[in-house]
Amino acid sequence: MSDDLADGLAGPRVRAACRGIRRLLAADAVGLADLSGSVTTVGAMPADVDATALIDRVLHTEHRGRHGDVVALPLLVHDELAGVLVVSGAPRTAELREVANLIVAALERARLEASAEQAAEAELRALRAEISPHFVYNALTVIAGLVRPDPDRSRELMLDFADYIRYSLASHGEYTTVADEFHAIETYLALQRAVLGDRLRVQVRVAPEVLAVALPYLVLQPIVENAVRHGIERHSDGGTVQVLGEAEGTDCVLSVTDDGVGMDPELARDLLAGTGGATSMGLANVDRRLRNVYGPWFGLVLETAEGAGTRVVMRIPRFQPGVMP
Repeated sequence: MSDDLADGLAGPRVRAACRGIRRLLAADAVGLADLSGSVTTVGAMPADVDATALIDRVLHTEHRGRHGDVVALPLLVHDELAGVLVVSGAPRTAELREVANLIVAALERARLEASAEQAAEAELRALRAEISPHFVYNALTVIAGLVRPDPDRSRELMLDFADYIRYSLASHGEYTTVADEFHAIETYLALQRAVLGDRLRVQVRVAPEVLAVALPYLVLQPIVENAVRHGIERHSDGGTVQVLGEAEGTDCVLSVTDDGVGMDPELARDLLAGTGGATSMGLANVDRRLRNVYGPWFGLVLETAEGAGTRVVMRIPRFQPGVMP
């Protein structure tokens, strides 16, 4: 029943749910109505009973209704009316109440799953919105400054900038590939090198066997941005950002290391918990999304100390059912 009601009382499998309820109760007919009063019925309701009027009365009063052998029960999900169960055949009250509770439980589960999906989409939108205005301003300033002295370089950087913005803001599916994520960070790092000059050194290496591995969209890029913004930019002498992707058995291991200013390990724990202020949201969202997709044992590992740089590691399965770009 839970699967049949996964999309609510107006979903495509409501009729299948009604058939299951009818068999369970050995009833003559069963109907499920949503809040609009639209009813899906299996079996024949008595000709002398206006089931539509009975449903309408229950929807307006939120109280049980009855006409002859036809009983209509309100379905309350979290104390809010979600629809009406209509049964013809006079099953026992206890059986009817138990089935109504099963329907309510299925609808509650469907709402929780829908809320989880909406939360995941909201976190992804938040990550997309975290493009630093400071970075955009600096990148465009550098590009503009190269228009006259080096137009070819200016054009190259503008294409990189357009590519970076498109990947960060465009509508994507839930998953991408390691290859696409690495391409996005390479364009970002090319722009940052144009802005920071010799203060930023970059090493990017990825093993060919992990390029096609599917992973949640925008999980690596925010970590690289954090390494540059909070590790290298704050260091007077700049530093190096190293991004690696490699296979270890059945896992794909991705790491981002910088030799910048580092941080207190207590602050690192707050960042992953999402309690480290506005700058923590990117890492916290990535960590939560990884654990939601792969399980609680998969997430970010953050190694750091003040003055010793930072290393962020994520380990994901190379093959995970349901995770496809």
